[in-house]
Amino acid sequence: MLQHFLAALAYRAQKALRDAPASFAGFSAGRQTRSPVEILRHMTSVLGYARTLFVGGSYPRHPEPLPTLAAEIGRFHEALEALSRELEAGTPLRGISEQQLLQGPMADVMTHVGQLALLRRLAGAPVPPENFIFADVRGDRLGPDQPLPARPDAEWPEHPV
Repeated sequence: MLQHFLAALAYRAQKALRDAPASFAGFSAGRQTRSPVEILRHMTSVLGYARTLFVGGSYPRHPEPLPTLAAEIGRFHEALEALSRELEAGTPLRGISEQQLLQGPMADVMTHVGQLALLRRLAGAPVPPENFIFADVRGDRLGPDQPLPARPDAEWPEHPV
């Protein structure tokens, strides 16, 4: 189940980021809010922290910024894949349960995916809706190359003109 949740994170993150305008990375929704690239960097940090709950050590709370949004997206997917490898290997968690892993860092990252989608709408480039039940989400596909929606909504009243 946790593997599938990681795959859902990969799918939904790419949906929120796919075809975003170049200006989206630095979009500001207001004073003292994170930009999309800052949210993505934070998501990577949370996944890195989650991995330390398997292997020990630490992960920087504020990873060094990468030069492009594409590079940040790549690092995010690498963090998903690293966490997935620990799950696949059966590495035991240190001091927490799988339920706590899900309710803590993994749910936090999914919340931030929703923030990215909301920021797309605020930036004037909304993400098309779809029925996620039918999305082609697979545990072995955690990289940035995610499939297009299997069942996009036929009606989209908010579609930009």
